Amino acid sequence: MRSRRALKSAGVLGLLALAATGCSGSRLGLPEPISVQGERMLHLWQGSWIAAFAVGGVVWGLIIWAVLFHRKRSDDLPPQVRYNMPIEILYTAVPFVIIAVLFYFTARDENFVEKTTDNPAVVVDVTAFQWSWQFDYKENGQTVASVTGVPVNPNGPAPGKPVMTIPAGKTVRVKLHSNDVIHSFWVPALIYKKDVMPGYVNEFEFTATKLGTYEGRCAELCGVDHSRMLFELKVVTPEQYQKFIADSKQALAAGGGK
Repeated sequence: MRSRRALKSAGVLGLLALAATGCSGSRLGLPEPISVQGERMLHLWQGSWIAAFAVGGVVWGLIIWAVLFHRKRSDDLPPQVRYNMPIEILYTAVPFVIIAVLFYFTARDENFVEKTTDNPAVVVDVTAFQWSWQFDYKENGQTVASVTGVPVNPNGPAPGKPVMTIPAGKTVRVKLHSNDVIHSFWVPALIYKKDVMPGYVNEFEFTATKLGTYEGRCAELCGVDHSRMLFELKVVTPEQYQKFIADSKQALAAGGGK
């Protein structure tokens, strides 16, 4: 009876743990990715959870097995086993194998996510400042469109936020600049963030796969109005993006900005 109760309790605890960690379905807490690179990060996250569940299952299985079948039955001292070389080699080698596998997939996916190309379709210079963002779109080294934001109320209307517009299905390079303090460019739907540091240009590339508007923010405490340093990432069709650039060029030619 006690064995059955223990097994039932272990099963209930396991289900509770699974429910607690799997509240976002198969994404296991991550948002739905909107880029090729985000998909790769999601797969790495899922694989890490599968490995963790597998190792956890073996460990908990051994613990429950020891509790149920090797609990104290008398006052006699049980046989002592020492210097079991096969077992010692096993529990030393297995963790190294697990770590090596995780390291391989992590390094592979990191290289993929951080890879840059020679000729990206879109280049955006992103300048972070206390406490908003400026987005400058470059063609042949020249600025063809520019969007400058101001600090916004976190609970205020979305139209007050500066918008970074990019085309779906195209490689976008983001160059990050800061003229004051350290900031951090973060769009949760990209499953990626990058520090923005004074005196150093950080950059990354991504290819968006889903149309829509997604929230972005600074993820590095940068001063009193850090919480107001918000923006939006708008993914549009290539045709809509070309219209946005053409309209911005006309505005710049007329002496204004967009």
